[in-house]
Amino acid sequence: MLDRKRKSGQRSVLTKLTVAVMAVLFVFVLSCDETSASDALPGDVNGDGVVNIIDVIMVMKHVLGLSDLAGEQLEAADVIDDGVVDIRDVTRIMQITLGLDDEQVVEEFMLGSEVLFAEKLHLIRDKRVGLVTNQSGVNALGESSIELLWVAEDVELVALYGPEHGIDGTAAAGEYVESYTHEELGIPVYSLYGKTRMPTEEMLEDIDVLIYDVQDIGARTYTYISTLNYCMIAAEKYDVPVLVLDRPNPLGGLIVDGPVLEERFKSFVGVDILPKAHGMTVGEVALYFNRNIDADITVIPMKGYSRDMLFEDLGLRWVQTSPNIPDLEAVYGYMVTGLGENTGVYQADQFRWIGGKGLDAEAYADLLNTADLGGIEFIPEDRNEAGGVRLIINDPHQLNPARTGIYALTYAFQLGDFNIPKSNENIVMFDKIMGTDKMGQFLEDGLSPEEILMEFNPAIEEFKEVRKEYLLPQYD
Repeated sequence: MLDRKRKSGQRSVLTKLTVAVMAVLFVFVLSCDETSASDALPGDVNGDGVVNIIDVIMVMKHVLGLSDLAGEQLEAADVIDDGVVDIRDVTRIMQITLGLDDEQVVEEFMLGSEVLFAEKLHLIRDKRVGLVTNQSGVNALGESSIELLWVAEDVELVALYGPEHGIDGTAAAGEYVESYTHEELGIPVYSLYGKTRMPTEEMLEDIDVLIYDVQDIGARTYTYISTLNYCMIAAEKYDVPVLVLDRPNPLGGLIVDGPVLEERFKSFVGVDILPKAHGMTVGEVALYFNRNIDADITVIPMKGYSRDMLFEDLGLRWVQTSPNIPDLEAVYGYMVTGLGENTGVYQADQFRWIGGKGLDAEAYADLLNTADLGGIEFIPEDRNEAGGVRLIINDPHQLNPARTGIYALTYAFQLGDFNIPKSNENIVMFDKIMGTDKMGQFLEDGLSPEEILMEFNPAIEEFKEVRKEYLLPQYD
């Protein structure tokens, strides 16, 4: 089992205080009288016009089951304003009592799946659940959402659905995956990368709610969000509500860059109008997708997460999301090295190297290292007849993978003799990855990386305006 780690300082100050004073409070709990709240302030449970230790004790008695709050008392006690009075309300009222404001207390980070099991299980209680997931669908302790749903009281897990690479994440990219029956649980495991990529009516007929819990990597071309899109379309068609358990964008929510997909180039590696780096969590992506789908969708947001956080800031251990993404270095390198499909410029060593046959590795590294890209260094490295560079990530917070990838591909074309695939009635994979055929045109015309990024910028700015409507305000 993975150790639960947290960024220094992120553990809630008030949670610690709750533990520290619990024994003292309990001495008073049995002896305190309760009075009625009348137009109480948030946290002023007894309605005396102030929030103090008596209010803490009253809420603690309610949480311990020693007394019941009702009416205005219950409303005043629910300072978190989530419809439930629990230990978090106790800690918040203690915070008010101590004169600490929200900015002085850092909320403990919780994944959407952790929030579901800790606070929102009523959303799926007494329901038959289908779960779209894979090996990445775990909490901070490494516990699988499959296992947790299976043992959850009054919840019936009846079906699993696996994206590309299968539910265990071991199938190679593009490899056909069969459906089967789970050996231990005896429930169907439907492949959404086999005979169909969209759930059929038969796959959904026995469930009351479809849950999505898969870790994304923040790139348009990573197909897990395409599976999410297809699931939402099927769920809307067959009248099944969808619950998305939010997970962090490992690149954070500030980088929005790279070519924006054009309608003609939609495919399974580009399912909607998104830039290469979209800067959204999977929950926000789902809300964005839903503008054209209108599914019955609920997103369970994370707690303690903000848009400027990278995955490494959260104290979580990365779980390999697919065979070529075993760690965060591969996540950072994915958009830097993986753009040259069928051009002769290719990636190797799990997105840690980019180059091509006949390329001068030293000249290539010099160009990239003097481009002021930020957060990354390029080491010249030959691989047989191919010259290229190895990526050294120095500061992920300074790295813009989408922008860096444009530089890496453009400079390779400037130094070497590479092919530009052309789309006609059939869209070539290079254009599917780019989401446009303009990149090929720009390379053919000899544009610099700066000029190419300027050409893409108007579409990026337009997308950013549309994107605002679907960003979760909790993360601002």
